[in-house]
Amino acid sequence: MLGRAYSIFDTAIGRCGIAWSQSGIVGVQLPEAREIDTRRRLFQLYPEARETRPTPNVDVAIEGIVALLRGEAADLADITLDMSGIHAFDQRTYQVTRRIPRGQTVTYSEIASRMGTPSSVRPVTQAIGRNPFVVIVPCHRVLEAGSYTDKMSAHGGLISKRRLLSIEGTGSPASKTLLDVLLPVAPPRLPH
Repeated sequence: MLGRAYSIFDTAIGRCGIAWSQSGIVGVQLPEAREIDTRRRLFQLYPEARETRPTPNVDVAIEGIVALLRGEAADLADITLDMSGIHAFDQRTYQVTRRIPRGQTVTYSEIASRMGTPSSVRPVTQAIGRNPFVVIVPCHRVLEAGSYTDKMSAHGGLISKRRLLSIEGTGSPASKTLLDVLLPVAPPRLPH
């Protein structure tokens, strides 16, 4: 296979898309209102990609995404990502974000601290907003401290963080108090 390719696949929340290169996954697209809109978004993001059958790595990614969107536990940690062309700071942000366990959330500030750059909350927030690997890099598990806004990622289609967290059984983030967000009962601990 030369260049990039993509595939559309069924999930419990609608038809998703995934794009890849020889080096790994380059992006995931959650469903738009209509499948044609999902395809259009993939074309805008990856105009050189051609629709084709998934490779074994992509099949594993699709199976994991499908399971996760069905509410099942799925380990997506071994999915190979192609981060060529992604700024080094964003890559580090995605590596840290990828370690957030299912059922747990952290704040942008916590991600910045875990990266060893506690003053970089704004760049972390921007990197999360650009995350092309939605679900595989679980940006929906990263929330604002003290408030919860029902944001959708750039590649999130019509699916919000709130809905993804609900599917994972995290509970309703909207019902969390400020103390719940700042002092979770079992704070996640990730290696630095």
